[in-house]
Amino acid sequence: MLQDTQTIRYYQKLTDALVEMWNRGHRSDDLRVYLDGYLAALRISNALEPYRIHRLEEAAVRYLYDPYNFEAPPQPEPESDYYK
Repeated sequence: MLQDTQTIRYYQKLTDALVEMWNRGHRSDDLRVYLDGYLAALRISNALEPYRIHRLEEAAVRYLYDPYNFEAPPQPEPESDYYK
């Protein structure tokens, strides 16, 4: 579980971006490449301590591979003609 506020902010930005990319038609391979790049940028920039980046990576991978996070929204049922 993430407890550091800065790490939580990065996690929220990352998961929001993953969902947005999914809704635009990208699939899990693309999302994994994005995640790897995001984490690499955090490591290079020293934005977080290495152990916090590792925890962020664990949480993000769990999020990425949980199928319930990327389900399509329920489609409304088509209305049947009242007189048929």
